[in-house]
Amino acid sequence: MIECRNVYKFLGKKQVLQDVNLRIPDGSIFGLIGPNGAGKSTLLRMLAGIYQCDGGQIVLDEERVFDHPSCKRQIMFISDEPFQFFHATLKDMKNFYQDWYRVDERLYHHYLNLFHLDENQLLKNFSKGMKRQAFILLGLAASPRYLLLDEAFDGLDPMMRHHFKNVISERIADQKMSVIIASHDLKEMEAFCDMFAMLENGQIRTGGSLDQELAKVHRIQMAFSETVDPAVFADMDVVTMQIRSRVVNLYVRGDIEKVEAYLKTLDPLVLEILPVNLEEMFIQEVLHGKEGSV
Repeated sequence: MIECRNVYKFLGKKQVLQDVNLRIPDGSIFGLIGPNGAGKSTLLRMLAGIYQCDGGQIVLDEERVFDHPSCKRQIMFISDEPFQFFHATLKDMKNFYQDWYRVDERLYHHYLNLFHLDENQLLKNFSKGMKRQAFILLGLAASPRYLLLDEAFDGLDPMMRHHFKNVISERIADQKMSVIIASHDLKEMEAFCDMFAMLENGQIRTGGSLDQELAKVHRIQMAFSETVDPAVFADMDVVTMQIRSRVVNLYVRGDIEKVEAYLKTLDPLVLEILPVNLEEMFIQEVLHGKEGSV
């Protein structure tokens, strides 16, 4: 398990991360979501041991990642703009990574065929999507214990996204590799990840099991025979509330059976409970959420 314990980070005078607590278990697909500037990319670099903590610590099996090359060899970070030598081919970069990781030649050639890439072509001539495929290929062939991806889906067409998700699932099943992804593509993240953390202003708003957290939030539409007093909802954990005369829209947290039972005591003419997706939860939590830890 890799874990953040009360992590702080400054870049210059700017505080980027503040008191971040995070546990990422083995064999998970973990999503980091948040608005621009929330600290997602910085946190990925710290998990990889590229940046040192200014407070707190990041540990892998109780060893500080930043201080231990043996820990770093178990982690591979692929940034939004991966490093490449100017005249390097994909084969050149594979040989470069072999100095640090154990790149499986069989897997490398398997994914090379799957992604239809030419290992002898200069990477600088690749499109953005092809570069993304090339470095994901290297990450998968290296089979690190933790694969960290910044904007993993950016530049990938629908077919490549499909291949990517299938391959990741296979690698996790085979070797219990964990994948940690930072992305703005919330639809893909909801379909792909089993755990998540939501960052805003360098702090964790919410997180944990994606299915469990989505089950805790509800969007409710109601209509009444008379204008509603907002005070009747005071005892509920209401995140947002819109009342337009006799029509009420709520976004609430809590046990849905208890929420529904209470709302029925108000005798609404219409009571509709709607599912909440990750994008809706993201918008509500960023606007109105509370700090927490995972």
